[in-house]
Amino acid sequence: MNILEELKWRGAINQETDHDGLNDLVNKKPVGIYVGIDPTGDSMHIGHLIPFMILKRFQLAGHHPVIVIGGGTGSIGDPSGKKSERVLQTMDQVRHNQDALTAQMEKLFGQDGKFEIVNNYDWLSKLSLLDFLRDYGKLFNVNTMLNKEIVASRLEVGISFTEFTYQILQSIDFLHLYRHNDVQVQLGGADQWGNITSGTDLIHRIEGQDAQVFGLTIPLLLKSDGTKFGKSEGGNVWLDPEKTSPYEFYQFWINQDDNDVIKYLKYFTFLSQNEIADLEKKVETQPEKREAQRKLAEEVTEFVHGKDAVKQAEHITAALFSGNVADLTTAEIEQGFKNMPSVEVSSEPLNIVQWLVDATKIEKSRRQAREDITNGAIRINGEKIQDVDYEINPANKFDGKFVIVRRGKKKYFLARIK
Repeated sequence: MNILEELKWRGAINQETDHDGLNDLVNKKPVGIYVGIDPTGDSMHIGHLIPFMILKRFQLAGHHPVIVIGGGTGSIGDPSGKKSERVLQTMDQVRHNQDALTAQMEKLFGQDGKFEIVNNYDWLSKLSLLDFLRDYGKLFNVNTMLNKEIVASRLEVGISFTEFTYQILQSIDFLHLYRHNDVQVQLGGADQWGNITSGTDLIHRIEGQDAQVFGLTIPLLLKSDGTKFGKSEGGNVWLDPEKTSPYEFYQFWINQDDNDVIKYLKYFTFLSQNEIADLEKKVETQPEKREAQRKLAEEVTEFVHGKDAVKQAEHITAALFSGNVADLTTAEIEQGFKNMPSVEVSSEPLNIVQWLVDATKIEKSRRQAREDITNGAIRINGEKIQDVDYEINPANKFDGKFVIVRRGKKKYFLARIK
């Protein structure tokens, strides 16, 4: 099975400019293939990750990935998928984002063979306005550009000339990479089809119709309920561990629906057909065990954050499920309790009843607090406390930074020490 056959099995091919030609090419030799990303933010989220997962598959199949960080195109804005004009960023912000995205790419692609990261600012910034108009603008028909979906979808609300020219700049990228980096394929999301075909057309006009260049897009990934994949209740799921902790990242994947998990295993893991087929049977016969979800969470978290992050996420998950939070480290508490109810309290020791009612307001009244304590419904840092005279000393655990309260079987509260 070659790379295109594998992608077809995984449901990861949407459109191709020339399937037979591309199929012949990947069977003959290692091929240069690129994906671009504009530095509109300082981290990718998992929606951005999709085309780079496909690019990674090409790398593992022996092909040569080229990643284009759009320092040039990112300074003007891609109209694709946007209903209104982008707000231009400062060049300092663009450069900061470039550095952050480059570091993420090096982590994802740096372990499995040769790859390149280039910045289109390096060549686009050298173009004069007259060169742009004479050498490239003359080759683009406005009527054709207007019919591209990325432009046509914006005509009612309006599109600036700046964003209108984006497809020309992206086409120049493909031409530059074809000439200087031996790139013959551009890969992107379904919304990039118009930009990609503009690039192949430009190369054929300049280099001749015999130039072997191809475009390939990935389908828009939807959940089984028809909504767009990629967000949790808290918003985007980021690759930056400061924005989305590895534990939160792991939890996002492990909580996927049975109806979606096999699709995501095909897209986001490098498991074989047989391994995924085996997990599919377990979803059908033993869905309560959630083995497919657990494997999905392990694989994607390891790919993005590494093996240690998986172990840590599993440790936090097990501790919260069992209630054995005493073994958690301070760093693990930061991750595991990030979105749980929390309150700031003093570092001074205090009687448990007063602490639960006055300091934290976890309990509504002293009577209720005493009742819950004597009934064994209160755990402090994992320990069941049934003595109403017990004194809580925040300095005793978790480097004096936290006190963890569990009321009943599932309700957790985090007290952060001032």
